[in-house]
Amino acid sequence: MNLLTRRLATFPLVLIGVSSLVFFAIRLVPGDAITAMLGTEAGLLTDAQRAALQAYFGLDKPWIVQYGHWFWGLLRGDMGISVTYGKPVLTVILQRFPLTLELALLSMVIALLIGVPAGVFAATRNERAADLAVRIGAMIGQSTPSFVFGLLIIYVLSAGFGVLPVMGTFTPIWQDPLANLGQLILPAITLGAAFAASVTRIARSAMLDVLGEDYVRTARSRGAPARTVIWRHALPNALIPVVTLSGIEFGYLLGGAVIVEQIFALPGLGRMVLDAILQRDYALVQGAVLFVAFNFMIVNLLVDLAYFWLDPRIRAGGQ
Repeated sequence: MNLLTRRLATFPLVLIGVSSLVFFAIRLVPGDAITAMLGTEAGLLTDAQRAALQAYFGLDKPWIVQYGHWFWGLLRGDMGISVTYGKPVLTVILQRFPLTLELALLSMVIALLIGVPAGVFAATRNERAADLAVRIGAMIGQSTPSFVFGLLIIYVLSAGFGVLPVMGTFTPIWQDPLANLGQLILPAITLGAAFAASVTRIARSAMLDVLGEDYVRTARSRGAPARTVIWRHALPNALIPVVTLSGIEFGYLLGGAVIVEQIFALPGLGRMVLDAILQRDYALVQGAVLFVAFNFMIVNLLVDLAYFWLDPRIRAGGQ
């Protein structure tokens, strides 16, 4: 409970720091919201019209005043209005977030289902041909960019089978599970393949360390079956670095896999933020980054709690 209390106490400080950083950083990008919003038509505005638009969106005030108004709105649950969509920022984010969340979860499941067994398999056959094959496969997977893998999938499907993956739409899973899976499975495989390679290498290294511990040797000397020693005694402790890596990667995925979302034309959170930056939609960028930062902290908190569950030594030290 002490760890949980300390983590929760840092949330407001981190969010204040993130909000300040993103608020001023987005305003350092060349250009302005009015020109980005109207495009070439912005050149037809008179000075009075431009001033009226700046006053309407609150862009005519000093940055520190704008930040004060925005932060006060945050405290009241108001992230502002998106100039691109003409809707409250929180509404736009929550419309895009389910896709990104499901894509991140699918990618994580694929990566763990492949990476953990592969890492354990390689560790139990250390320096043999099977171990070498797994390590080479993991290195290839880790060094191949996700966009290359995604484009390869699209090419194979189109050239080899004459079909294209479903792109540009998103059907919530509660409306049509099969359509939802068809839209997200290929992007999830694209993201999960590279992450599975990282999980494999981390799991293999951690298992090799744990298999040399005294309690593992003791379990073996007492005649415990090899499968029990590996999966019941060694694996829980070997999973701690895997959990750490998974938490970090999952936090990044919640920010949106921008490249994969662009390749498969998915209306996710990352693509939305990229469009908002190009459109100088200050309120949407600020709200989205703050939303992602909050989710990242939640994931890190869950990772810390997972440590307590996996390792009794950490439980004893954190109380």
